[in-house]
Amino acid sequence: MKNLKIIIVLVAVFFAGFSFRGCFVSEHKHQPDGGQQTPQIWTCAMHPQIRQPKPGKCPICFMDLIPVETTQAQVGARQIAFSKEALKLMEVDTTPVEGKFVEAQVNMVGKIDYDESRIKNITAWVPGRIDRLYVDFTGTIVKKGDHLVYLYSPQLLSAQAELIQAVKSVRDFKPDASDFVKQTFLATADAAREKLRLLGLTKEQVETIEKTGQPTDHLTIYAPIGGVVIEKQAKAGDYVETGRMIYTVADLSKVWVKLDAYELDLPWIRYGQKVEFTVEAYPGDVFSGTISFIDPVLNPQTRTVKLRVNADNPDGKLKPEMFVRAVVRVRPAADGSIVMPEFAGKWICPMHPDIVKDKAGACDICGMDLVTAESLGFATAASKEPPLVIPASAALVTGRRAVVYVKVADANVPTFEGREIVLGPRAGDYYMVKSGLSEGEMVVTKGNFKIDAALQIQAKPSMMNPEGEKMPAGHEGHKM
Repeated sequence: MKNLKIIIVLVAVFFAGFSFRGCFVSEHKHQPDGGQQTPQIWTCAMHPQIRQPKPGKCPICFMDLIPVETTQAQVGARQIAFSKEALKLMEVDTTPVEGKFVEAQVNMVGKIDYDESRIKNITAWVPGRIDRLYVDFTGTIVKKGDHLVYLYSPQLLSAQAELIQAVKSVRDFKPDASDFVKQTFLATADAAREKLRLLGLTKEQVETIEKTGQPTDHLTIYAPIGGVVIEKQAKAGDYVETGRMIYTVADLSKVWVKLDAYELDLPWIRYGQKVEFTVEAYPGDVFSGTISFIDPVLNPQTRTVKLRVNADNPDGKLKPEMFVRAVVRVRPAADGSIVMPEFAGKWICPMHPDIVKDKAGACDICGMDLVTAESLGFATAASKEPPLVIPASAALVTGRRAVVYVKVADANVPTFEGREIVLGPRAGDYYMVKSGLSEGEMVVTKGNFKIDAALQIQAKPSMMNPEGEKMPAGHEGHKM
């Protein structure tokens, strides 16, 4: 029995010495030539923020610590390294940061509306009684000059009598009459003609009265424009006062397209841009127009801005209240201007975008001075630098922050660095980069979430945790 106890003690001492040697070797790795490398770091698989210089228990969960790979211990706080085999399994792809022009596409919805500049109200210019309405219902198509209303008005008689008397006085001029008297009679006749014109008589009607010398107590009102009668607010036999509206006629050869643009899309919207749109009634047909107005006020309920597009409608296919889907395609430059080579050196009317000329001048429609295309935010491709862009899949966006993972050049093993950058607007499949990257750097476009997850496991700065986890000081802050 005594000999057995001696044997047990010797075995215990042997294993104790072996374990001590194993711990010593694991804490200090040696190179083959005897040189000592960086001491091994131990961490907890459940709490990676724990870093210890030797094995032991986690102060939080009391799990056994595990060794950290030497390559991971040597990279920076925001970097992570992988073996080539691990990188292949992660299927990581990289793309260079480029400076190039890309196309942004803005999708919007809206509806067709009347062109307000092509709507005319047919009113009574003199008080009287409507004896006849030649257009009996709304929706009737009329041409310019078509007769619409036959109105009885005694007030016309006195005005016509003045014209007839003035014309007779001019004809009865004596040869020896003074020039002053002659000019007075002529001015009186012109004033009588203008009075009748203001009462609604046409030039032909006035000439007929002068020739026949016979006044009439009826007035025919003609259509000032061609279009569709969209309102009828009187009927035959009604007595009307001056200014009473009888019809409303709308010219539908040109229409407005009213669209809603979201706040996010406003950097790409410019006055004078071309817009393509489709309607449900004619699938496959693409119509086009020009942005003529951008509402300066944002709608607080919809968070959108109203746009107005001028569109031609020669065939009458576009009808008010039709639902439309529209798209604007733009090429932004680095400074945010929109590249449109066709506007190089052009002058545009600020009220009518269809008026574009090669030199300064006045608008043919409203007479306003033309402005340069550059003042409206347009530029030529030759005069602008392309923006710095990255694929949209490269950026991990969380609220106001954007993180990308950049491949570290000239690293011994595949190493990636997390970098917080400032993004500009999104243009299609790309983000414009304002700062944080340089042209030619390689950014991760596939597998960046896996890299970010690996950094989170190691308690390093990541997408969701920009500062990383702090190492606790001993057992501070933890309860048994």
